[in-house]
Amino acid sequence: MTTLDRLSAEKYILLTTFRKDGRAVPTPVWAVRDGEALAVWTGADSGKVKRIRHNGEVTVAPCDVRGRPHGPEVPAHATIYGSGDTGRVRDLLKHKYRLIGRLSLLGSRLRRGEGGTVGIRLTLTETRR
Repeated sequence: MTTLDRLSAEKYILLTTFRKDGRAVPTPVWAVRDGEALAVWTGADSGKVKRIRHNGEVTVAPCDVRGRPHGPEVPAHATIYGSGDTGRVRDLLKHKYRLIGRLSLLGSRLRRGEGGTVGIRLTLTETRR
């Protein structure tokens, strides 16, 4: 089983982005497999999106809902999806997270509108461990 397989099977992953001064900002997020990468979904105006636009180098690790890691950290490169791909990420999340995923996505769409969220593509720079 590859690192990508293991991470995509997790309920949460710890996505760590980096501020301009180099400080790490870890955030537990839902993740789904999207081909040869992971995809996550977040608010378009979130801090992690701003940090990724500045520096796409991130790390990911399996974690619990509170962000406590329970596996090794893996380097990755993050990019922001376009609007069409973000819709596909929403569909992948609905499939993996079932009812709670659908409810979360619906609540977000009602609060923020369709353009208020974006998908983030995470390409692992280390594929095996």
